[in-house]
Amino acid sequence: MDKDISLLMAEIPHLRRYARALARDPQTAEDLVQSCLERALRRFHQWQRDRRLRPWLLAIMHNLHVSAIRQRAGEPASVPLHETMAAATAGDQESRFDAKRVLEAARELPEDQRLAVLLVGVEEMSYKDAAEMLGIPVGTLMSRLHRGREQLRRLLGLTKVVPLPQRAK
Repeated sequence: MDKDISLLMAEIPHLRRYARALARDPQTAEDLVQSCLERALRRFHQWQRDRRLRPWLLAIMHNLHVSAIRQRAGEPASVPLHETMAAATAGDQESRFDAKRVLEAARELPEDQRLAVLLVGVEEMSYKDAAEMLGIPVGTLMSRLHRGREQLRRLLGLTKVVPLPQRAK
C-alpha cells in the first residue's frame, strides 16, 4: 500500500495543473484534486497495473469535473471576488509570464479544444491516451487539437499575416 501511495503522490503536481486548467478557480481545483485522490485510493484495486497511472487519474478527475458541472447546471454561476497572483520569483519571470498568458488564452477555447490542448500539450499525454481518456477517436482528438492550437495562436497574436501577391497592372 505504501508503494501505491508513493505512486499517487508523484502524480499530484500533474493533477493540480490539470485541475487548475479545468476548474479555472484555485479553490475548486484543490477540491477537485482532493476528490480525485480520495476516489483513486478507494478504487485503487481497479487500476490495471499494466497501464499508466496518470491517464487513469486524469480520467477520474475529468469525470468528477463533468459530474460537478452537471450538478451545478441549475445553480447560478459564482465569480471569485479576487484573483490570486503568484509571487514573482527571480530568474524565470518572463517564461512564467508566457506560460500564464498561454493558460489564460486557453481559458477562452471551447471546452473540447481546451481539454485536447491541455492533455497533449501540457500533460504530454500521447494522442491515444488522451483520446481514450476523453472517450473519442484519435482522429477527433487530433482535429480538436489542431483547431485549439490555431485558436490559441490567434488569441496570442502569433498568426502571421501573409500578404497576397500583387497582380500585375
